[in-house]
Amino acid sequence: MQNALAAPSLTALMRGPWHRTPVTVALAAANIAVFVAMLGFGAGLWHTDNQLQLAWGANFGPATKDGEWWRLFTAMFLHFGLVHLALNMWALWDSGRLVESLYGSVRFALLYLGSGLAGNLVSLVAQGDRAVSGGASGAIFGLFGAFLVALARERRRLDPHEFRWLFWGGGAFALAALGFGFVVPGIDNAAHLGGLGTGALLGIAMARPLVRGTPVARAPRALAAATLVLATTLLATHIPAPRYRFGDEVQARKAIRQFLSEERRISDSWQSIVGAGRRGEASFDDLAGHIEADVSRPYQDSFEQLSSVSVSPAVPSAGNLEMLRRYAQARGDAAQALAEALRSNDQPGIERAMQAMRRAAERARGAGDAGEANAASAANAASAPNAAPAAASAGAAAPASAKTGPSSATP
Repeated sequence: MQNALAAPSLTALMRGPWHRTPVTVALAAANIAVFVAMLGFGAGLWHTDNQLQLAWGANFGPATKDGEWWRLFTAMFLHFGLVHLALNMWALWDSGRLVESLYGSVRFALLYLGSGLAGNLVSLVAQGDRAVSGGASGAIFGLFGAFLVALARERRRLDPHEFRWLFWGGGAFALAALGFGFVVPGIDNAAHLGGLGTGALLGIAMARPLVRGTPVARAPRALAAATLVLATTLLATHIPAPRYRFGDEVQARKAIRQFLSEERRISDSWQSIVGAGRRGEASFDDLAGHIEADVSRPYQDSFEQLSSVSVSPAVPSAGNLEMLRRYAQARGDAAQALAEALRSNDQPGIERAMQAMRRAAERARGAGDAGEANAASAANAASAPNAAPAAASAGAAAPASAKTGPSSATP
C-alpha cells in the first residue's frame, strides 16, 4: 500500500502542462527574445563576437568592475550563438518545469536569478579581466543544485526507483558536465560551480515540502541562509581590482575615432593642395597658407586632443593612442616645415619636409598593421565560444556555457 504521505510522482510533474510553470516559460521567452533582438542588430546566427556582447551587457571584468554591476544580471540573458541558446533553453525547459513545480513560481524565480547572479560573481572573481562571458548556464546549474537538494530531503517519500533514477542520474550528470568544463578550454566552470553551490544553498534555505502539512526543519534553513550571506559577502569584498577601467578604454576609442575622422578631412585637403600645386594654380605663398590652415594646424589640434586623454598603459587602445599622438605631431611639424620652406623657396627644405611627411605616414602604417594583427589574433582566440555538450540525465538536458577570452579589438 502506498504511504499516505508519499510525494507526487516527479515524472508526472516533468510532463505536466507548461502553463503550470509560468516563470520557466517567461525566462525561456526572454532569452529567445533577446537573441532575436540581437540578430536584428547584427549578431551572427552561429556566433556573436565580443563587440556586440559587450554592447548588450556581457560580463567583463574591466567593465563590470568599473561600476557597471548590472552586467551580472544582463549577462544571464545573452548567448553567443544559436547552438549555445538551444542547449541552454533545452536544459531550462527540461529541468526548469520540474524545479518550478517543486519549489513554486516565486521561489523558483529567486533560485534562478540568485544562482545566475552568484555564478557571474564567482566568474568575475575567478576570471578577473580575462573573459567576456554570457549565458544562462550558471542559473541552470543552480536549478540542478536545488533539485538535488530537494530529492535528498524528500527521499523517504519518493518512489525508490524514481529517486535513484533522478538523484544519481542528476548527480552523475552534474559531475560529468563539470569535468568536461575542466578539460575543454573556453568553458567557465567558475560560473557553473558558483551557480550549483548557490542553488543548493537556496534550495535548503527556501525548502518547500512536497506533501502539504509536513514540517521542514528550521535549523538547516537558517544555516544555509547564513552560509550564503557569508559566502556572498566574502566574494563581494574580495573582487580583484581591474587591470584597467573600461571607461578609459571607451574614452581612448572615442578619441581615436574622432582623430581618424579628422584625418580623413585633412587627407582630402592635402590632396587638394598637392593637386593645385602640380597644376600651377597657386603660388608658393598661397600653398603655404593652405598647408598651415588646413594641414599643420589641424594636426596640432589633433595632437593636443589626443594628448588630453590620459589612460593607463594597460588599456588595450593605449598603444594605438600613443602611436596616433606621435603621428599627429610628426605630420604637423613636417607640414609646418613645408609651409616655411615654400615661403622661402627652399627646395632642399621642401624635399626634407615631404620626406618627413612620408616617413610619418609609413611609421604609422607599420604600427597600425602590427596592432591590427595582434588585435585580430586576440579576437580570434577570444571569440570562439565552447558549449558544454548536450546531455540528458534524469530527464534534464545539459546547460551550455559560452565564456570567451577578451578581445583587444575595438568592441
